[in-house]
Amino acid sequence: MATRDIQILMWSEACEILARAERLHRQSFRPRPSGPPAWEPPADVLETAHEVLVLVALPGVNIEAVEITIEQDELAILGVRTLPAALRDAVIHRLELPQGRFERRIQLPPGRYSQVRRAAVDGCLVISLEKAA
Repeated sequence: MATRDIQILMWSEACEILARAERLHRQSFRPRPSGPPAWEPPADVLETAHEVLVLVALPGVNIEAVEITIEQDELAILGVRTLPAALRDAVIHRLELPQGRFERRIQLPPGRYSQVRRAAVDGCLVISLEKAA
């Protein structure tokens, strides 16, 4: 086989691998109305002398609809991210932001918390857990 033929074969295989990866990515983030969580949002946990702050990347999610609970020493964050109704009939050319049910469980620093507050800041859900005195 000539060098040029090998290069064409390798390029063809590389393109096929990329196409297969793209198909798997689309399947992984297909919207699911119910069932197990489809994705897990990234989060940061910061601690000050008076509170623990948890920042969760949730662009396009109504933070008032997100369920936040403390279960023993874990913070549980659950919700759903869906396409807006106006876009449901749109032709999708690229869909990289995950859709469907999400759940994130975060181990909390030891301690007790007296108040839980939430806010939306720059596409993130910011959860403030005030430390109990």
